[in-house]
Amino acid sequence: MRVVVIWRDESEHGRSVREWLHELEHRTGRSVESYSPDEPDGESICRSYDVRIYPTILALGNDGRVLQEWRGEMLPRIDDVSFYLINA
Repeated sequence: MRVVVIWRDESEHGRSVREWLHELEHRTGRSVESYSPDEPDGESICRSYDVRIYPTILALGNDGRVLQEWRGEMLPRIDDVSFYLINA
């Protein structure tokens, strides 16, 4: 499994996402994939998973299937996301 975050650094949610990512790494010792929708890789992920709201956090299975998603400025609890990192 993998966790992907799609967000824009220079936006109203940029600071909260940076802090959330830092806290996630601090608490779990693991990092997640982070993409901007304005870069080629991020644009491709947005098209593949129909992401139009930022930030979006996707927990993906090994087959690429979306297992869980969180969209919008209400970021999920670290514990809810860490499940997908621990079971990777």
